[in-house]
Amino acid sequence: MLECQEATKKYMGRTAVDRMSLKVEKGRIYALLGPNGSGKTTLMKMVAGLVKPSEGKILYDKQPVGVESKKKIAYMSTEPFYYNYMTISDVGGYYKDFFKDFDLNKYVSLIKKMKLRMQDKVKSLSSGMAAKLKIAATLSRNAELILLDEPLNGIDIIAREQIISTIVESANEGNALVISSHLVDELEKIIDYAVFMKEGNLVMQGDAEAMREERGMSIVDLYKRIYA
Repeated sequence: MLECQEATKKYMGRTAVDRMSLKVEKGRIYALLGPNGSGKTTLMKMVAGLVKPSEGKILYDKQPVGVESKKKIAYMSTEPFYYNYMTISDVGGYYKDFFKDFDLNKYVSLIKKMKLRMQDKVKSLSSGMAAKLKIAATLSRNAELILLDEPLNGIDIIAREQIISTIVESANEGNALVISSHLVDELEKIIDYAVFMKEGNLVMQGDAEAMREERGMSIVDLYKRIYA
């Protein structure tokens, strides 16, 4: 489905991602783990086709990421990407105009589940509400690959459980989800595959359950050992 082959990104002499190799398959939930500055966001932007690798390749269905892959990849960035004059209802129409795979009925359902109101203005939303809106819009696409960059940022502890359950409900055998986060304890119970990054480098990757069995520790404890 997706394959990163020694993917590297450099900015003004600084290496943000260094020779990253990774394969993503349908039917699994992947976690990109690491503290801020690990290169998680840069890697996601390369996969989404928003940033070109300086070296190496990123292939989707054995073809370089580009116009065609963007039709099948849903990317949720950490930055806000709506106009302030929009209402939550407008955001749904905006997505429907841009993406053929956008399911407006699913969007309305998710907005209701997130306890948001369609008539509310984007500019009036708190950071937590805005985060919920981004997640609802992204997960309303019937995309093959869903990239969620720090989806739990700005979300209170109670609402995180709701977000996690919504993410799990969106996963199926026909898609793959890649979630970046430093909130490992929130993701451990749902992920199938863990990828640890540090300062742009791949530190470790593998099946989450196999990691726990082989190392005799949780993903959270493994995270602490790697980054402490």
